[in-house]
Amino acid sequence: MEDIRETVREKYAFAITNQNQGCCGSSGCCGSSLSDAKDPITANLYDEADLQGLDSDLVANSFGCGNPTALATLNPGEAVLDLGSGSGLDVLLSAKRVGPTGKAYGLDMTEEMLAVARENQRKSGVENVEFLKGHIEEIPLPDNTVDVIISNCVINLSGDKDQVLKEAFRVLKPQGRFAVSDIVLKKSLPERIRENMLAWAGCIAGALLEEEYREKLALSGFENIELQVTREYDLTDPSLRGMLEEFSEEEIEKFQGSIVSAFIRANKPV
Repeated sequence: MEDIRETVREKYAFAITNQNQGCCGSSGCCGSSLSDAKDPITANLYDEADLQGLDSDLVANSFGCGNPTALATLNPGEAVLDLGSGSGLDVLLSAKRVGPTGKAYGLDMTEEMLAVARENQRKSGVENVEFLKGHIEEIPLPDNTVDVIISNCVINLSGDKDQVLKEAFRVLKPQGRFAVSDIVLKKSLPERIRENMLAWAGCIAGALLEEEYREKLALSGFENIELQVTREYDLTDPSLRGMLEEFSEEEIEKFQGSIVSAFIRANKPV
């Protein structure tokens, strides 16, 4: 797990400090250049109205595969935790939705990301936010702290997803909500992709099958588990081929339609 964690940390640190380079060399963390409106994974996830008052670079520096703040129910006065908060976009959006009586936490392991997130917070003037350094497998918050956990294309990057989900369950209050966007698989991928560290940082190799995600959530104690596909990816798209260049066209066709982004909901029981 440490090898995976360090690879991911290095790639995302590179991405935020070399914003025109992406985190996988010439491509983005989960596809092509994040400023490219045609990027199949990161493009067109946020409504312009939601971004009012936030720095224009925030979206360009967001490496997500969905918009959990749009799909999660967030109420005034609630506490929200974003696992793998990156440059802070989803944290700041959540803070606006829970209002001044609520609180939004962002957790990230990468110093470079945290520095950018705190600067974005300063620019936005949003005060009910706290960014924490740590690992999503070891959340630095007490039991029963938050009402909602969100995450945006991050849990799939962990080498120990069972521990991530156990920690999420622990810090949620009773009746708390788990509401994350993530990459999931409709069918298994070749082992060669799963062994590729570059693909780990690119959000694909570590992704779970739909049924695996459901099973792990249930084993962690969650109930009312729902999985809603929000985007399906065309693996022949040039933006994704960079991570799959060692595969032939015939091999690509075999697992075409296997990779999707989804919104995953679950609840912690009373």
